Amino acid sequence: MTPIAQPDLSVSVAGIELKNPIIAASGTFGYGIEYEDIVHLDRLGGLVVKGLSKEPMTGNPPPRLFETAAGMLNAIGLQNIGAPAFLEEKLPALREKKNVVVFANVFGYTRADYEQTIEILNQGEGIAAYEINVSCPNTAHGGIQFGSDPMLLDEVVRTARRVSERPVIVKLSPNVTSIAQMAYVAQEAGADAISLVNTFLAMAIDAETRRPRIANVTAGLSGPAIKPIALRMVYDAAHAVNIPVIGMGGITTPVDVVEFMLAGASAVQVGTASFFDPVATETLVENLTEYCREHRIERLSDLTGGLLTD
Repeated sequence: MTPIAQPDLSVSVAGIELKNPIIAASGTFGYGIEYEDIVHLDRLGGLVVKGLSKEPMTGNPPPRLFETAAGMLNAIGLQNIGAPAFLEEKLPALREKKNVVVFANVFGYTRADYEQTIEILNQGEGIAAYEINVSCPNTAHGGIQFGSDPMLLDEVVRTARRVSERPVIVKLSPNVTSIAQMAYVAQEAGADAISLVNTFLAMAIDAETRRPRIANVTAGLSGPAIKPIALRMVYDAAHAVNIPVIGMGGITTPVDVVEFMLAGASAVQVGTASFFDPVATETLVENLTEYCREHRIERLSDLTGGLLTD
């Protein structure tokens, strides 16, 4: 069959129009502007900046990264310049870029942290939406992760929704018993969309030194190793909610993108791939375009939720 001339890769998430479904994931793409010399930012569907807190954070001591057989461990510790510095030092440069959709990832250790950080970011122009990272330990409740307890998740999402002047996307932790339940809780608390999955809790040991490979001992596992589990979780979550789902977890090829969309994702995020290939996101857009041409996919968004199970 003759390939189609120009497939439509555009998608919509939480009322935000993206030229394609490829979004650079938080924590893997800096604040976006650092990549402008090697990646045409305007060719991406969007980008999510490093997680932002109300004040600067130095993160965990090294070593903080370790390459695994089919992925990567990281325990960066949410190092960032803080929301005020982001508005002053990074956002203006991003705003000068034409047609670049910027999502701000937000985290905190109490509900007040989320509230105050969002209120700071509300003052900035050029942010399309907030992605709320709920994989942080709630220090006010003994260190239980917001994303692992339905009641805490409900509270923090309602807080974010109340103070946010932009759409709220909730980034779910996979370290739960039922991802479908947590997706539903996020939706009912007011989320405009959900993104998943965040990293899986894991570790690595050096048998020679008998010490952990990561100073923090445990870390988050990402990359191709987690893709089959992430795909299943996106499928489960998408069947539990009627808001858009952004899928992530080991995406490196156009086939990966198609699989996540068939499972129910409206868009995807690409993270670990950028560590071994800094231009992976832009390359994926090009390869996805060619894939759609060759497979005669006229409108990519039609694939969302199209998995055949009969």
